Amino acid sequence: MSFFSRLMDIYGLNARDHNDGRFDYPEAFVLIITAILSALQLEFNPSSMARLMIFILPSLMILVYNYRRAPSFWTSNIMVVLLATMIGLLQFCSIISLSLGMLIGYRVIVSVDEDRIKLITTAIITSFIFYYVSVTLNGSTSDCNEGFLPPAVLFISIITILWQFWKVHRNFLNYFQASSQSRERITTMVSVINKLTRFIPLQIWQPIVKKDSPVAISNKRAKLTIMFSDIVGFTQLSESLSADNLSEILNTYMQSMTIIANRHGAVLDKFIGDGMVCFFGEPSSRGVRQDALDCVAMAIDMRREMRSLRQKWRLMGFEGLYVRIGISTGYCHVGNFGSSNRMSYTIIGKEANLASRLETAAGKSEILISQATYDYICHDYDCQFAGTFTLKGFDDKVAAWQVLDPDVSRSDSSKWMDHTLPGFNLHLNFKDMKNYDYQEIKNRLNFALERLEKEQHSVIADDDHNDEPAS
Repeated sequence: MSFFSRLMDIYGLNARDHNDGRFDYPEAFVLIITAILSALQLEFNPSSMARLMIFILPSLMILVYNYRRAPSFWTSNIMVVLLATMIGLLQFCSIISLSLGMLIGYRVIVSVDEDRIKLITTAIITSFIFYYVSVTLNGSTSDCNEGFLPPAVLFISIITILWQFWKVHRNFLNYFQASSQSRERITTMVSVINKLTRFIPLQIWQPIVKKDSPVAISNKRAKLTIMFSDIVGFTQLSESLSADNLSEILNTYMQSMTIIANRHGAVLDKFIGDGMVCFFGEPSSRGVRQDALDCVAMAIDMRREMRSLRQKWRLMGFEGLYVRIGISTGYCHVGNFGSSNRMSYTIIGKEANLASRLETAAGKSEILISQATYDYICHDYDCQFAGTFTLKGFDDKVAAWQVLDPDVSRSDSSKWMDHTLPGFNLHLNFKDMKNYDYQEIKNRLNFALERLEKEQHSVIADDDHNDEPAS
């Protein structure tokens, strides 16, 4: 049973057809009573007895056959034929024709749109055919509006129609109540699913929701570009921070990095403490080279975003928080791992270990990539050879490259300025600046320059005073 089937069972939304015993064709009772009363009024003459047999047997068969079955077109068609036959055989007796015609009208109303014209046509043709048969066989009859038959049939027909419409009204109320409950259950189920999807990568749960695709333990070998990242020195910092400050820093960092990962189309595999694992290439890929380019572009954006976060944290009194990133490209096994009761969509393989080791070897704000990743992205990004590293779990030394920030090599058109000295911290992010803020920024910078000049003159004056010879 699938995950969504279980949810449907929990909230009672799975369709189950409980067709309890019911009489959906009460017109059959009216026909039987009409045939009996007609025979009684005609003192059971041969024609009335023949008519009695003609209508009682089919009516009883309809009642028995449809006792546990839903109404169908062919059953409704037979019922209309019998009603129209009775109208025709009684030679369009006004009161009886009106009574039985109301039953035909009700049956037409409760039928589906495409069947209504068929039923009306069948009723008209049948009634005229049997009217001709009755006139041919019996000739003209006495006034059929006399006696107890017409008012009795009219009364029974009205009671039947009222009972049917009461039943329709009752079913409508039941369906309305059931639909309200189902709507509440669906709303609750959607809310539960929305909460659960926060624990699953977007690329994984969307196909399951849209196509209800099966979920099973399965994996395959695919070429991926994998990124590991964490915050340098976070473990040491956590020893001196309160739990509230620590969680605020970590949640802010994870929120910002998740937004960037989603924007670039990465599969966010997992969070590991202050680190995160993302990969490109499955379940959808734009090509191995483009996956590598997307991963590096994401890493650069993460490093830039870390500058903004670092500035916010400095104002809060938390210094020295930098991100480091390792990226590798190669074949891994990717898919659902675990058991039938609990599984995880993740990656396993040498390249994943390599990305983790490169991240550990990276310095502050460094992005180290493997040789394979460098071969895919070197024509689009400036890289610097970082050397060869002896990494845990790898017998041979591993060559690594450092990805340079594109803005560093184009300082005149850079969208970032970030410089720190003791007592001085400059952080400008031109991408986030608004047109109406430029003048305010200039005023602040001019004010800072004036203060800087005053402090400089004050320091020079103090130095000159200290250099004067004593009298």
